[in-house]
Amino acid sequence: MSFASNITAYILCGGASKRMQEEKGLVLYKGQPFVKHVIDAVHPITSYIYLVTSNEAYCQFGLELLPDIYSNKGPVGGIYTALKHASTANNLILSCDIPELSTEVVSKYIIANLSEADVTYVSNGTDNFPLIAAYSKTCLPIFEKALVQDNLKLRNTIEQLNCNRVIVEEEDQLALRNINTKEELQTLINETQDTLGN
Repeated sequence: MSFASNITAYILCGGASKRMQEEKGLVLYKGQPFVKHVIDAVHPITSYIYLVTSNEAYCQFGLELLPDIYSNKGPVGGIYTALKHASTANNLILSCDIPELSTEVVSKYIIANLSEADVTYVSNGTDNFPLIAAYSKTCLPIFEKALVQDNLKLRNTIEQLNCNRVIVEEEDQLALRNINTKEELQTLINETQDTLGN
């Protein structure tokens, strides 16, 4: 596994999820918080990992917390905060609610496909996942403009950038699953238990 010293990882921890009814990144899955699974997935790739949040409950992971520069601006605000902080050209941007994410998936589909594109993100062929992606530092002005105009739909912002969409093979797509509700969490638990049982 190549250790990428020229890339920084930023995990967007968000806030208390209305649908999950608690702080999403701290929800337990397989005995560990969601965000810990994401940290473990990127740690073999880079030691430069930051959590975009002001919630001091995340201090338990021993990583620096980056409060949003503009609060309550969703993923667009979180990505802006990350890119404003970044000193590397390429930056992994990951949501905290993808507990099946793996080092292999990040390496195979994002790191291996970095190019001159502004954004490299993954897709299952139907849905795109711009919060499992690498963003160039050069995207910063576009995100700043979006915030100034209060255009907070991430899709609209990304449409203004040069994107590299990478299709994830079916056998790896569980890693993309983002969990928004207790019901989705239970479904994931049931599915992974069934896989282990077979």
